[in-house]
Amino acid sequence: MSETLLEVKNLKKYYSSSNGIFGKKNELVKAVDGVTFTIDKGDVFGLVGESGSGKSTIGKTILRLHDKTEGEVRYKGKDVFTLHKKDLRRLRVQTQLVFQDPFSSLNPRIRVGDAIGEAMVQHGLATNKDVREKVLQVMETCGLSPYHVDRYPHEFSGGQRQRIVIARAMALKPEFLVMDEPVAALDVSIQAQIINLFSELRKKNGLSYLFISHDLSVVEHLCTKIAIMYLGNIVELATKEELFDNPLHPYTKALLSAVPIPDPRIKRERIILKGDIPSPVNPPSGCKFRTRCPEATGLCAEMVPEFRDMGNGHFTACHYV
Repeated sequence: MSETLLEVKNLKKYYSSSNGIFGKKNELVKAVDGVTFTIDKGDVFGLVGESGSGKSTIGKTILRLHDKTEGEVRYKGKDVFTLHKKDLRRLRVQTQLVFQDPFSSLNPRIRVGDAIGEAMVQHGLATNKDVREKVLQVMETCGLSPYHVDRYPHEFSGGQRQRIVIARAMALKPEFLVMDEPVAALDVSIQAQIINLFSELRKKNGLSYLFISHDLSVVEHLCTKIAIMYLGNIVELATKEELFDNPLHPYTKALLSAVPIPDPRIKRERIILKGDIPSPVNPPSGCKFRTRCPEATGLCAEMVPEFRDMGNGHFTACHYV
């Protein structure tokens, strides 16, 4: 039986927006509006959706980089928002974040070796005497050469910089990584190398991932479970095989119709969604997707669809499934 590593229940994260000369706070931006899911040990959980759907906010909130508005986040059964300072420090070692843009997440004035080794020394995983040796070991694991250790971030390509960021995260020997669009800024050939590195690190170190992306073709290669997000809510959740073989929600079907098929003889009917994603300040009533859904009816405007289990651990939120 799988061991639950991370449990998220009805998580909400709202921001106050300010308008006017005096910055009067009068509106709430509902970035995450009641999200529930679990990640088991060894899982690669994919979180997919358009820009503005709340994916990155979830990633940062579950690591307690943002405060929650409501709900629960439990890591190994402990509520991360009630942890004492000592336990929170331990959580910072066990959970790491890999950002989308590796260049902006590295200090341009600090050598790569120092950037990787700094946290190891601070958390007692290395001493000043042996830190360089341990840095070289983790760099080699992430596909970097020993002579890279004394170079600065601007001397590397985008793919190499992402390997440096991954090495910095792996230096603390974490159990769980949140990856926020980690290959979105890379060329396709480099994307494949980084995805293969993620797979190797997972097998070698028994890691679990929350993989945030807007690209279903990337998610298909890496993830074991996938959740589809729309405007702060999860609209469908299933195993990778179940989601790709039997998509249920109209939004998921539209996203999958845009995924390229490598065989030119096979043609897929493209589902074009009309309009843009609505504002999280003033979302539509009922089903938030109804303003763009080709199957929407009057019921969709009146009632919020229940997030239901359709069997085989396949959940969806649609009145007409």
